[in-house]
Amino acid sequence: MAASVALIDYGSGNLRSAEKALARAGATVVVTADPAAVAGAERIVLPGVGAFADCMAGLSKIPGMIEALRGAVLARAVPFLGICVGMQLLASVGREFGEHAGLGWIPGSVERMSPVGLKIPHMGWNELVPRRPHPVFAGLARGANVYFVHSFAMHPTDPAHLLATADYGGDFAAAVGRDNILGVQFHPEKSQAVGLTLLGDFLKWRP
Repeated sequence: MAASVALIDYGSGNLRSAEKALARAGATVVVTADPAAVAGAERIVLPGVGAFADCMAGLSKIPGMIEALRGAVLARAVPFLGICVGMQLLASVGREFGEHAGLGWIPGSVERMSPVGLKIPHMGWNELVPRRPHPVFAGLARGANVYFVHSFAMHPTDPAHLLATADYGGDFAAAVGRDNILGVQFHPEKSQAVGLTLLGDFLKWRP
């Protein structure tokens, strides 16, 4: 039976590409802005493209959505995947155009990248370097490359929450997580076979 995934539509995200990639990986995808659908979901994916504050505001403007997310992810331990800014929203605070509170599920901050001599935004393929074993990365070959588009990076407070890094003028957090919560800075839906493998492993993941 195909895994059912609630893909949250809150006005900020590469929804169609993410929907197609999840479906190709074997999911039954429900694109939704309905908190009730999120509250009862089997798995949840939060995409995100744009600025931290805009994305957090988009979530907050849907009555009951953040409460539904908390109930599903924190209380029911539903497997959760945040992509790009969807990962960054897991932090305590984002410092893009001011200081803005995040969900606070992975304590830490989101800061502007400042790689010496390299362009921002960081756009392109980089090697994913696992720092801790995780079932969702188990199917990836060593040296696997994934696709990034971002100007800000997350700095988790607890090193145990840093699951993988990539190098762009220095290491940055490419994946973070704890318990049933996983966030990736890169775009699985744009990472071709590697991304589909990762999404497939997310669909099978039982925290």
